[in-house]
Amino acid sequence: MRQTDNPFMGAIVLLGLGLILTACVSTHSVYLGPPEERTPVPADSVRIYTSESELDTLEYERVAMIEATGSGEWTSQTDMYNAMRKKAASLGCNGVILPQIDEPGAGVKIAGEIFGTGTQRRGNAIAIQVMGKKKIQPSQ
Repeated sequence: MRQTDNPFMGAIVLLGLGLILTACVSTHSVYLGPPEERTPVPADSVRIYTSESELDTLEYERVAMIEATGSGEWTSQTDMYNAMRKKAASLGCNGVILPQIDEPGAGVKIAGEIFGTGTQRRGNAIAIQVMGKKKIQPSQ
């Protein structure tokens, strides 16, 4: 018996591929100073600092701004944070300051569903290199 082509198979494959691609988070970075050669680090070693006050006792350098975008329907805040950590790690940074995620509002989500346009999550962070604890200067 001869196998016939299923006309719906191509559409199913394209739909599946589209879902996979829209579930991804894309990241971009811009160096804040002259780019330096840094050795990439494991993404799970990149620490997220939720405020600059956590860095008061640490010596650190701001390396780059990171922007992340992802589908509002297929990504979570965790996906966004992990993508920022991965990008910082690829830049050789061991920290990220205040990743802020802009969530699409309910009205935007409803309009996206009605018109089939979807929604976007956006987040910005600063990739940093933490060198260690600040050295205390002796008082004079």
